[in-house]
Amino acid sequence: MDVRSDVSAIPLAVDLDGTLIATDLLWEGLFLLLRKNPLYLFLVPFWVFAGPARLKHEIAKRVEIDPASLPYRPEVLERIAREQAAGRRVVLATGTPKKFATAIAEHLGLFDAVLATEGLHNLTSKNKVAALTATYGDGGFDYIGNSRHDVALFDAARQAIVIAPDRHASRWQLAHGCELIDTPKPTAKTVLKMLRVHQWLKNGLIFVPLLLAHEYQNPRAVLACVIAFVSFSAAASAIYIINDFFDLALDRQHRTKRHRPFASGLLSMPFGFACSGLLLVISVVTAAFLPPLFWLVIGTYLVTTTAYTFSIKRMLLIDVLTLAGLYTIRVLAGQAATDIEPSFWLLAFSIFFFLSLALVKRYVELRSTVSDAKQRIAGRGYRPEDQDVIAQAGMGAAFAAVVVMALYIDSSAVSEQYNHPYVMWPLAPIVLYMIMRIWILARRDEMHDDPVVFIITDWRSQLMAALGLILILIAVVLP
Repeated sequence: MDVRSDVSAIPLAVDLDGTLIATDLLWEGLFLLLRKNPLYLFLVPFWVFAGPARLKHEIAKRVEIDPASLPYRPEVLERIAREQAAGRRVVLATGTPKKFATAIAEHLGLFDAVLATEGLHNLTSKNKVAALTATYGDGGFDYIGNSRHDVALFDAARQAIVIAPDRHASRWQLAHGCELIDTPKPTAKTVLKMLRVHQWLKNGLIFVPLLLAHEYQNPRAVLACVIAFVSFSAAASAIYIINDFFDLALDRQHRTKRHRPFASGLLSMPFGFACSGLLLVISVVTAAFLPPLFWLVIGTYLVTTTAYTFSIKRMLLIDVLTLAGLYTIRVLAGQAATDIEPSFWLLAFSIFFFLSLALVKRYVELRSTVSDAKQRIAGRGYRPEDQDVIAQAGMGAAFAAVVVMALYIDSSAVSEQYNHPYVMWPLAPIVLYMIMRIWILARRDEMHDDPVVFIITDWRSQLMAALGLILILIAVVLP
């Protein structure tokens, strides 16, 4: 009997990147390398010039991956288990470095053999065809793949199975009518989640100087703020995407962040990289319509957020001070865009208020992370025993913000602008209520990972914010 008439004698070869896992280890390895030491960025172009195998080899020498945290496709895992139960031999055939492929195969315990890139021999496309053909004969294997690099394998295999295809693989599948495994598709909501559109509300701070200076009836100032808002939102989303790349391993260990588009594999890293570049172009183009001082502010924001992504987020206390500063930079951006003089009171309140919220963020992380008492939580400079100090500092910053507000209401600056400044006195207890409630909920483990998002979505906080705005308007309009 011809051995090929017995399906169980035909091995099933499975691709790795984009097929077994919903991500690409070359991109992930590159960002792991840059997170380890950003100076490797200057060596990467030389490795790329030497060829993809050299790039993979150099990255694999310097970084480790955690096979347990990768976003495996359940459809492929189920298919492998079903084929093995039928007595078929399953082979992991990938262009990923042998070091990574072996670690994944050992973790899963599903593969009978591993074929992968070794040294400077890149096992993709025709090279992979040659390796499989040499081992199993012409047409002596079935193959599951997803990309243009797999088209040559589809042609050479006895049977091709396509999953989550790119444009080239999709065209091949439609032309040949082979099996297509359905996978979840990204939606517009997925893209919006990538952009973190809800975080754009933070950029509403750009309008605060305009409102407090009573320039909201000035069309040019309002337009300048709108343009600044667009520029800042585009820049922020671009940095969020890059930050997600560097935090993939940590996000996958987090109870909620593991569902982010890149951590879960719903969106590819090349797509995210292209979006980040486009967003930066949008930010620069829109900033060109604003005064040069705004360019300096947004440039400072980009440099600071990049530094935060690379190293500052792991520095004890420096990280929360930086976060508070990034909020305050948004206020400065509004002043720079409209040529409104900076307000000492506004900047002082902003620093203390957002320092308290940044400390809430760290406090929640400390309470939700399981680690040894003397061990830092992953990716941060804090240990579990720091909770009390963080809470005390956060409450102190909150009260400092309220004191600044009270002094501002009683200052000559307010009496010159408002006919009835006493109407604004309830603002102090309103702010105090909002931030003390946040801290109490954090202590009860009922707080969102991001307190700013909590304020935006919590109806009580929204009610207090609306009440505060009404008080300001009354103080303005009362004769």
